[in-house]
Order: sequence, then C-alpha cells, then structure tokens
Amino acid sequence: MRTTIGVDIGGTKVAAGVVDPQGRVLDVVKHPTPFGDAEALADVVGAAVRELRGRGAGADTAAVGIGTAGFVDADRATIVLAANLGLADDPFKERVQRRVDLPVVVENDANAAAWAETRFGAGQGSRHVVCVTLGTGVGGGVVMDGEIQRGGFGAAAEFGHYRVVPYGRRCGCGNHGCWEQYASGRALVGEAHDLARTDPARAARLVDLAGGDITAIQGADITRAAVEGDPGALACFRAVGEWVGLGLADLAAILDPALFVIGGGVSDAGDILLGPVRDSFHRNVSGRATRRLADVRVARMGSAAGIVGAADLALR
Repeated sequence: MRTTIGVDIGGTKVAAGVVDPQGRVLDVVKHPTPFGDAEALADVVGAAVRELRGRGAGADTAAVGIGTAGFVDADRATIVLAANLGLADDPFKERVQRRVDLPVVVENDANAAAWAETRFGAGQGSRHVVCVTLGTGVGGGVVMDGEIQRGGFGAAAEFGHYRVVPYGRRCGCGNHGCWEQYASGRALVGEAHDLARTDPARAARLVDLAGGDITAIQGADITRAAVEGDPGALACFRAVGEWVGLGLADLAAILDPALFVIGGGVSDAGDILLGPVRDSFHRNVSGRATRRLADVRVARMGSAAGIVGAADLALR
C-alpha cells in the first residue's frame, strides 16, 4: 500500500504523519518550529519525513505534502509570505525536496484542511464545499467542482480579511473592519471581556473560571460556561454567531456552495455556536425565500485535517 506523508507547519510545532489512501493517519511525529530560518525549518521537515520513512508505516511513501500558514504561490512551491514563520518569497519546495528525495508540494494550511474535510470529513460526498476556520483569526478553503480553488496567485479564500464593517475595528493585516475582527476566537474573547466590564453580574461565571481576572478570560472558559448553560457565555456565542452567519450569507451570494463546514477552536462549542450561525445565515442570505440554502456543519477531522489534506493533495 502506497502511503503519503503530510506535514502541518504551525507557529510552534511541525507535525508530520503517514497517511493511507483512505485518509487514515498511521503514524505521527512532532518537532518544535524554528522561526525566521528557512534552512532550519527545512531541516526539521526533512528529519520528520526521514524518521517516518524509517518506521514501518512510512516505508513505502510516494510523496510529501506540506501545509503552511500564509500565502503559497499557485505552483505550490514558494512560500510567498508566512508572517508567523518569519518567511517571505522562499522556495520551500526545493529546500525540502533536496532533503527527502521525494516529490514535494507546498499548500496553504487552510486549503489542506478544507480538502481533508471534503474528501474524508464533514463534506464527504459534496463537490461544492466552503470551509471556514474560526481560530485566533478566520481562515478558509474553497472546493468547487471537486477541486481546490487557489486563485490566480495562490492567495484565494483569505476570508478573514474581507471587510464587513467599513472603517471598523483595526485588523492585524493593516485594514479596518475585517470579518475576523468580529467572527473569530479573538472576537469571542473580546465579547466576554466587554461583558465582564459592562455587566459584571452577568459575567460572574466567566470571571470565576478565569480566577477572578477579567483579562484572563479565554475561549475555553467561555465554551465551558456556555456548555453549563451560563447566560453570559451564551450571549457571547450569539454575538459571534450572528457575525459568522452574516459572513456566510455573503459568501453564499458569491460562491453558492452546497455546504459550509465550520472548523477551528471556536467550533468546539458545536450547536451552541451553530444555532446562532444558522439563524443569522438563514435571515441574511440573499433570495432566501426561493433559493436552496447551503447546509452548515461542524468539521470532523480535528487536528489531523492539515496532515491528511496535505498528504492527499500531494498525490494530485
């Protein structure tokens, strides 16, 4: 059985895994991510690949797929910009290929995750899927007619940076009013902090979970309190869910997918988030009285999505 190795490069760790043709991860290794040094990063990736190939599951590896945050060119070879890794305009495919002596492709990590969800996860069976990842920011991937859509320059589906509020909140990208300022994990925490400052009684459970420090409230605290039924935490999810649904309505007008898949840490709340998201989406989508509406589901692949998607895309 020919396997593929998928590599998921994050800001703190490089995770690599052997993946079979059915999308099952057979073996995994992890190493710390070096910052700002492409040669050192390629060394880490090469060492991880060699380690896996030296063990049983990876002995018959056909190719290596690498998923990384940031912009990757349309040829799937050059990291155009990955601020979290300190890299720009780097021929990363060539660097890794010299070290592993196998075919290598480099993908945007959100594209890789979207492909994994479409092939093996919540989107299985659909050829028109939009994946939205709600983490610290908002990422995304688009699969149309069964193919990843990378755009003319490889930078498609950066959903977090389309602007939903003209001249709104400042974003780390340099613009104002970007969707991720209202619909991300950071936005969820911001809602909780605002609630704690303006309505302490309603936020009492959130402050308690944070040890009494308003500024220490984190996403996991809000999710825990919401699962317990805390009204303040549920209000935070409703506020963010409203913004997520508004964004999905705009994406539906542009892309008309059959399915939205919502992933990332914020989606761990399940229906606590998806209920408000679906309500907002259905209220705001254009032509809602007559058109068929996309389904909205929670991602199923979890932390394995980047590895599995990168590995499977390496075969294409």
